[in-house]
Amino acid sequence: MASAPRKRAKPGSRGGGRFFHIELRPAAEFETFRVQDVGGPGGVERVAGRRASGSWDTAKWLVEKTHAHVENGRLVPDSDEAKTLFAGLGSSPEHIEGDRFQAKPRRDIPESEKPTAAMRRAQLANIRKAQAARRPM
Repeated sequence: MASAPRKRAKPGSRGGGRFFHIELRPAAEFETFRVQDVGGPGGVERVAGRRASGSWDTAKWLVEKTHAHVENGRLVPDSDEAKTLFAGLGSSPEHIEGDRFQAKPRRDIPESEKPTAAMRRAQLANIRKAQAARRPM
């Protein structure tokens, strides 16, 4: 009687890699994935997933081990890039196993609450930039 074939280990589950994995949404929600470097080379990377509907969303974040460390089962940022990422998450990353952590994505802002104050500030800044570019010298 032959034994069942072994399944491949999930990335980050054994703890020997270069990155901490902060999972936001289950991989089953997505069909394909793409990794995007955020900021400078290395450090923090975004894993974007494409849904069956064609929309893209963040599946998880990869944080290089030189940019964060584990303290009492929590991931603590060491660099400014990692601090910015952690501030934007909906919750602090909690340890699952190995190098894998789980956090909630940030809150989805309903259309009735838009434009937010930050969106209005960005719009005004963009309008001022466009006006300045059109002014004769």
